[in-house]
Amino acid sequence: MLTTSDVTAAHDAFVTTGHGLSRVRRLVADSWRRSRRIGVDPELPTPRTELSDTDLADLRRRSPLAPALPVVRRLLLDVDPQWVAALTDADGRLLWVEGNRSVLRAVGSVGFVEGAVWSEDCAGTNAPGTALATNREVQVIGSEHWVRPVQPWNCAAAPVHDATGRVLGVLDITGGPPVATGLAMQLVRATVAAVEATLGSTAAPADGPAHPTLRVLGSQGGTLVLDGTAHRLSGRHAEILLLLAAHPAGLGADEMAVLLSETELSGATVRAEVSRLRRLVGPLVSASRPYRLTRAVRTDVDAVRDALALGDVSQALASYGGRVLPRSASPGVGEVRDAVSAEVRSAVLASGDPRLIVRWTASAEGADDHGAWRALAGASAPASALHLRAVTHVRRLDAALAVPR
Repeated sequence: MLTTSDVTAAHDAFVTTGHGLSRVRRLVADSWRRSRRIGVDPELPTPRTELSDTDLADLRRRSPLAPALPVVRRLLLDVDPQWVAALTDADGRLLWVEGNRSVLRAVGSVGFVEGAVWSEDCAGTNAPGTALATNREVQVIGSEHWVRPVQPWNCAAAPVHDATGRVLGVLDITGGPPVATGLAMQLVRATVAAVEATLGSTAAPADGPAHPTLRVLGSQGGTLVLDGTAHRLSGRHAEILLLLAAHPAGLGADEMAVLLSETELSGATVRAEVSRLRRLVGPLVSASRPYRLTRAVRTDVDAVRDALALGDVSQALASYGGRVLPRSASPGVGEVRDAVSAEVRSAVLASGDPRLIVRWTASAEGADDHGAWRALAGASAPASALHLRAVTHVRRLDAALAVPR
């Protein structure tokens, strides 16, 4: 097991040389790589705090997380907490930060204050920012933080979704040793579940329950939320549900076999898999052929595409937690995967917004995206640190790929 000094030594080595990640947790190592690639200063926290009090009050008033505040206060803050609890929006802006007064003063000295943006591109590796970047629960302990002045602290965070799978923001607790425990992460997880249930009950139509939702994005994909219960799916069952959601008219066993595998897959095998799936989800999947969904199922891909349709590229990026079922070799899933990735990338590059392009280049897909780095060079202010980093990275990719300039 790594000690604090081991992590500190690994951080020092990586900041200095770009090497030394072999013994660091993969989630942290990936985030350090993104932080270094973006150019976040490891010596100085630089969260954006350009918001006026009036603008912050307006964001809070309009936030879909506002109804969840009483739940957060009751579960995390009622009994003399040894931490602060924070709720962010989908861009990583801290809308509410409450809790232990001494901790509030201390974390305020490193910019962890209401109105500040703690996304990875501003603050490097930290629980709320990394939870947004990965769309998964995250615990960051001490020296695992990218910025050294933040390393005395521990934090645990998890994204909050609405009933469609759209990312609304992140719930975080930050503090000393108690926040480094597994119990702290369990408490955050349970509070997020209570928050999502509260938001779902206030948003559900009066004439029926919310639609089932299917999460397929990123390494945590493969979860169906049905009638308020989350079901972790096998890879094959996640593929089948995604394909049925993409083909509302239904699919025959032979059609599904072609979409599920490039090699020959028999209709009998498909029928057996569907039968096993129906034992889990009941009448959500029809028993008769062609197989179809008997209720509309919302996917987190839908949330990304809805945001793109509204022109909200920032929300689309926040909801896009990674490629669709990345371990799947299904041709049908691959079509969806490639399509949504291309849609997000195109929207980011077309926006011309360097903040959005930075977030894309910090992702696994954007890390070596030559066109994106060129777009970032063009969108950033000439001679700025961001422009110089982008130009340098383009040159590295040119050299690696032997692209003529």
